[in-house]
Amino acid sequence: MSDDVDGARLLAALQSLRRGVDATAYPLQLTGVDQVRRERAELLAQLDDYILPRASALDAPLLAVVGGSTGAGKSTLVNSLVGEVVTRSGVLRPTTRASTLIHHPADARWFTGPRVLPGLARLTGEQPEDSDPGTLRLVAGDVPQGLALLDAPDIDSVVSANRDLARQLLSAADLWIFVTTAMRYADAVPWDLLHQAIRRGTSVAVVLDRVPLDAMEEVRADFATMLMEQGLGQSPVFAIAESELGPDGLLPAVEVERINGWLASLAADQHARSIVIRRTLQGALESLDSRAADLVAALGAQDDARDELHTIARDGYAAALAGVAEGMADGTLLRGEVLARWQEFVGTGEVFRQLEAGVSRLRDRVGSVLRARTRQPADDLGAALQTGVAALLQAHGESAAITVARQWRHTPGGAELVQAHPELSSVPTGFAADTEKLVRAWQDDVLAMVREEAGGKRTTARFLAFGVNGIAVLLMLVVFSATAGLTGAEVGIAGGSAVLAQRLLEAVFGDQAVRTLARKARTRLLARAEELYDGQRDRFDDVLTEIAPSCASAGELRAAMDEVRAADGRPVHQKSDR
Repeated sequence: MSDDVDGARLLAALQSLRRGVDATAYPLQLTGVDQVRRERAELLAQLDDYILPRASALDAPLLAVVGGSTGAGKSTLVNSLVGEVVTRSGVLRPTTRASTLIHHPADARWFTGPRVLPGLARLTGEQPEDSDPGTLRLVAGDVPQGLALLDAPDIDSVVSANRDLARQLLSAADLWIFVTTAMRYADAVPWDLLHQAIRRGTSVAVVLDRVPLDAMEEVRADFATMLMEQGLGQSPVFAIAESELGPDGLLPAVEVERINGWLASLAADQHARSIVIRRTLQGALESLDSRAADLVAALGAQDDARDELHTIARDGYAAALAGVAEGMADGTLLRGEVLARWQEFVGTGEVFRQLEAGVSRLRDRVGSVLRARTRQPADDLGAALQTGVAALLQAHGESAAITVARQWRHTPGGAELVQAHPELSSVPTGFAADTEKLVRAWQDDVLAMVREEAGGKRTTARFLAFGVNGIAVLLMLVVFSATAGLTGAEVGIAGGSAVLAQRLLEAVFGDQAVRTLARKARTRLLARAEELYDGQRDRFDDVLTEIAPSCASAGELRAAMDEVRAADGRPVHQKSDR
């Protein structure tokens, strides 16, 4: 971070980025999403614990976090540097504990407030260390002004809360003092964190503890080679010989003399301290690029998965509607119970034999039959049609729910949603009643169409021969024929029924009017069916909406990161179309 950077602009850009990261959500269980969620949490923690506080106060004391593996001697080193026991050694920590921050008395104001590590409550005075790991013990001790030491939990602790806290504290450091031993300096866990420090540009100093005097040169040389190979060749290295602790549990003063001198000079030299602080801050700022890019890519994957799940639900219910349309047109509804009621309505035998004798004679024959009958057959036929149509709607609605839920189970991110919402796999209670209500409403629509079309014809002999209900039932029969308005006789009894119904209607309204009525009635039924299935599809869409009601978009997060780069004086990435 150069001196000519506009600090206020950078801080505002970082705050905007922080809001953007906080607004991201990764609810769908996609491949790698657990890692993305951890990275998001770690990024938010570092923004809160280090980047924002440091960007707002470059002159604040340098925070050196002492970290390492279990038994490496971190606490003993901290106590020895301070000259008194301020924190207990790892072998005495049975569970979780508060971390200990030692500062110069004059620097207390920098740490008592929430400026640094705002998520950790402060403890002062004589407080037990075995307390909530979400707390921070503040100790005024003999450390140089302008510098603070923080004893972090073991990075490989058997207690997960300690491990998580250790990583959080290391991400908040201006300087990481990595403590290892001659026996364990090649262990994988600390090197994983060292690699993270390298990626994030954190300044690192290394303490090689408990080195046998007779192996000092050999161990130092081997360790230095490893540091060089890992990109840490410029990091200061301090070796502490294996030695007896004093009665106070501290290392001999001579063993920590070099480290104490280096820390004191660092604290006293404002320029040198500023170099360390700015180098670590700059590294953290530059690490935001790849970390934010990972979150952006993961947002894109979430969006793609959510879109695919939406599409599956949409297509599933579109197929249900298409199935209803096909069932209305293929004559299936004109068979079985409907056919039986139709035969009761018009009679059989002679009426069908008269079909080819001409419409006038047919109308006269049917008219005499209908006038001699009660209204009950028409009602029975209407009820049979209602039952058939409702069954058609129910069957396709149930099939759509099963199909969409099954496809979700085999689609990334969908299986967990179906598991959490097993009700999606079937239609809800009351669906059957809804379909029956829909069909009754549609039948009312058809009656209204017949009355409107009849107009002045309602008093004619032809109209009175059938009545409003009878004509409406005839129109429904025509709707459920193969063409919703046939032009000739079809093979089969069901087709013949539709032909007869159409010709009877034509005798009342005329050919073109019947075609128009049939088309309108069919369109209205499909429109009502679409509304019904839209409501069922909404059950799936609502689940997707509930898991992420509001979320920052990939574009918003990318724009926030670009502003950070611009404020930091770095070139802005080329904008993508996504």
